[in-house]
Amino acid sequence: MIQEFKDFIAKGNVMDMAVGIIIGAAFTAIVTSLVGDIINPIIGLITGGTDFSGHYVVLKGNVPDGATLQQARDAGAAVFAWGSFVSAIINFLIIAFVVFLLVKMVNRVKDAAVKKPAAAAAPAGPTELEVLMQIRDQLKR
Repeated sequence: MIQEFKDFIAKGNVMDMAVGIIIGAAFTAIVTSLVGDIINPIIGLITGGTDFSGHYVVLKGNVPDGATLQQARDAGAAVFAWGSFVSAIINFLIIAFVVFLLVKMVNRVKDAAVKKPAAAAAPAGPTELEVLMQIRDQLKR
């Protein structure tokens, strides 16, 4: 049983998955910083400094005017935090686009690495027409 477990862990699939999860966690921090520190401020400039994440509607409860979303939640009010939802959608679209670009770049690099050796390994031979022409020329002699 222990040997089977060792064999399972040593398989390439499990190790690849573990590396992928670790790299994914590290990559999440990079993408989160990219979105929060670089892209969202640019979007804020374009939209006139609007930050949607703080917008909400009070469904039930008493909240003082001008209270932040966190203050409204702390007061025990039921809130419809539509701004947080809009921000989450924007962040998702940005992250999905960045991941798309990275996957596209990685696929391009992989394709270039695979195509070069394949092209070098297979020398071009004569075409069927060339072979037939050689046979014809041999028969004429």
